[in-house]
Amino acid sequence: MKTALTIAGSDSSGGAGIQADIKTMSMNGVFAMSAITALTAQNTTGVFAISEVSPEFLRQQIDAVFTDIRPDAVKIGMVSSAGLISVIAERLAFYDADNIIVDPVAVATSGSDLSSAEAYDELKARLLPMAALVTPNIPEAQLLTGMAIESEEDMISAARKIANDYGCNVLVKGGHRVNDATDILFRMNGSWQRFEGKRINNPNTHGTGCTLSSAIAANLAKGHPLPDAISRAKDYISGALGSMLDLGSGSGPLDHIFDLKSRFAE
Repeated sequence: MKTALTIAGSDSSGGAGIQADIKTMSMNGVFAMSAITALTAQNTTGVFAISEVSPEFLRQQIDAVFTDIRPDAVKIGMVSSAGLISVIAERLAFYDADNIIVDPVAVATSGSDLSSAEAYDELKARLLPMAALVTPNIPEAQLLTGMAIESEEDMISAARKIANDYGCNVLVKGGHRVNDATDILFRMNGSWQRFEGKRINNPNTHGTGCTLSSAIAANLAKGHPLPDAISRAKDYISGALGSMLDLGSGSGPLDHIFDLKSRFAE
């Protein structure tokens, strides 16, 4: 069985963070492991407290995974301090990790800040150049480029700039105001590709960014080429959102999607 590691924060409500990552990786047919960067008190309405682990403890978690069950892919999500990012970059380089996916989380769907400016600078300097794919949404792509993104042409320009600046493949996600849900993949070889999507009228979007990046990581771990991994991941999250399941006031749909397993785990 192929394996994947998520390095991210814990979401106490279960809809985002490592909880969403583990569920998604499992549903997509890989064995999921985790290295936790922080505990959070959060739900679909906001993040109320963050308690970081120490850099040394994060290092021990990563070492414990790699020295026993080597991951076929690594997804990196919420990392809120420069010290933690430094440890991640150093250990992944030490183990020559494969298929690194960076979801450059800065702000939660609810609007809560999840990363300091110093941490984001360290992420750009250390982690993006290591990535097989970076998956910013529109606000994150604007933060990475300093560009205003108001059209699909702007998405392409931003993706090109990120790829050129950091030497990585980039998937700019278009769900934030720009289009229905069409994403742009810009590759280091200068080519780009559209992944069309239709906006699903579901207000429960907590954890969708975590889910998409984890599904891509799982499919890369299974050996799918990058475009195919992205396409399969988009189909997966569209199925989750399209199920329209509701756990309560404002809650996300991603806790009860196990009927999708047979479709995506192969």
